Amino acid sequence: MSSVIFIVGPTATGKTDLSLSLAKHIGGEIISCDSMLIYKEPRIITSKPTATMLRDVRHHFVDIVSVTQAYNVFDYYSSATKKIEDLHAKNVPVIVCGGSGLYAKALLDGIFQGAGKDEELRQNLQDRANECGIESLYQELVEVDCESAEKIAHNDLRRIIRALEVYHTDGVPFSQKKKEVDGLFGKLPIKIFALKLDRNKLYERINQRVDEMFESGAVNEVKELLKVPLSITAAKIIGIKEITACIDEESDINCAKAEIAKNTRNFAKRQITWFKKDQRIQWIEADNLTIEQAKNEIIRHCASTERG
Repeated sequence: MSSVIFIVGPTATGKTDLSLSLAKHIGGEIISCDSMLIYKEPRIITSKPTATMLRDVRHHFVDIVSVTQAYNVFDYYSSATKKIEDLHAKNVPVIVCGGSGLYAKALLDGIFQGAGKDEELRQNLQDRANECGIESLYQELVEVDCESAEKIAHNDLRRIIRALEVYHTDGVPFSQKKKEVDGLFGKLPIKIFALKLDRNKLYERINQRVDEMFESGAVNEVKELLKVPLSITAAKIIGIKEITACIDEESDINCAKAEIAKNTRNFAKRQITWFKKDQRIQWIEADNLTIEQAKNEIIRHCASTERG
């Protein structure tokens, strides 16, 4: 199978089991596309693949940095694109698996390195918007980067400020910077699949996963994590804030469970919204499919398109 296969979609839909089954079948390796699996220490609250899974199939970008270290999407993009290209060049089947939309988009379409970051300038632009209105900033964007302005809504202050920030710090229009990025889509034969579940079934799985986390020792895991200074991104892992409140006796176990389940459901909704925007994705209705059946559907699709 020559295609690089992406398996994306919301959390708790079975992506991990499916990618493992597929990788075993085609002799492939898995590139994790999950922004929280990169961290070494948390295993329970991140629903990390088991030691057996990691041993049975080679995984990349799992357990690569400590929760104390900064790590961002550009770091991932730089390393993961090279790894995928290297594996593909060696005819090793590649399965990219995960639900981090920004990570997936970076691999597919590219991303430029933290350009135009200037907190003082950003605040000045925010102050101008407060004093003179968003329209004044938008009109400036029209003058300096008409192409970006055409793609940004008049009232989308965050994106307007970002585009102006890039222009004023780098001296290059944001639209031009975006053209400089280099993703894998179009360079490699890529097929993208996403698993879709009935919302009630998805929520049931999320609730079950949260119960299993606590049974497996999620509270003790978070206690250990709180002993070290967490990086900004690591601190955002769902479960840390909620269980910390329980540890600090601001809530109880049941409240922590409910909050984690709610926040995970909201995360899943955002994932669904994100991936639905990408017309390149083929959605697999997984409600009544076993992992084996979903795997075979992907294999059939890839085989038919590669022949055609």
